[in-house]
Amino acid sequence: MAKTAIITGGSRGIGEAMSKMLGKLGYNVVINYRSDSSKALSDTIADSLKKEYGVETEVVRADVSRYEDCEALVKATIDRFGENIDVLVNNAGITNNCNWIDIKREDYENVINTNLMSFLHMTHLVLPHMINHSSKEADKQCCIVNTSSVGGLTGVINQADYCASKSGIIGLTRALALEFAGRGVRVNAIAPGMIMTDMLRGVNQDELNALAGTIPQGFIGDVADISGALEFILTAPYLTGQVISPNGGFVLQ
Repeated sequence: MAKTAIITGGSRGIGEAMSKMLGKLGYNVVINYRSDSSKALSDTIADSLKKEYGVETEVVRADVSRYEDCEALVKATIDRFGENIDVLVNNAGITNNCNWIDIKREDYENVINTNLMSFLHMTHLVLPHMINHSSKEADKQCCIVNTSSVGGLTGVINQADYCASKSGIIGLTRALALEFAGRGVRVNAIAPGMIMTDMLRGVNQDELNALAGTIPQGFIGDVADISGALEFILTAPYLTGQVISPNGGFVLQ
């Protein structure tokens, strides 16, 4: 039987690349969406995964900042693919890019709820469906992969709420890794640096070159760098509690 993976925020950019990597690795994939535009993207990915890799995909409407929606997402997964969940990729995330004087309370609460609380919600709900069938054997381990950011490793101007959420993800990753290491569940994080997504494609060329100039390797990463990190994590049975940061040398750990 194919194994089952849930990915939040899996319909575009880094999330899309990771959704496709899960399919390539043979997982049936469950993707959440919030808006109609995200549903269309998710449906396209589902069709692609079926055609390219022969895996099944479930697309579920869920605002993962809400615990009730996370419950519905997990229930939809179990209804479609059974009680055993093998991989959870917590990837949903947003940013405000606002200075701390002018930011509104509801805006930074939205960042914390989406970027951090959703990770707590999903791990709380999914872990029982992992430990009931996981073991220390390499082929029977379950994995949680959390998307953090270089913003969780260092400060970024006008990103205080974002950095707080991404730092919290790293703390969550390390604590859960220790708690469940003996039960066959590995927990790791990916902290991407500057990655070429639609957001960066929208800036002018001079600004893009200036961004690239701040990176020691001299160029902006690709979403494949992050999906490649995901592949490594999922196939590395002795790896847990770690933060892998493809960032071109921008931040050194």
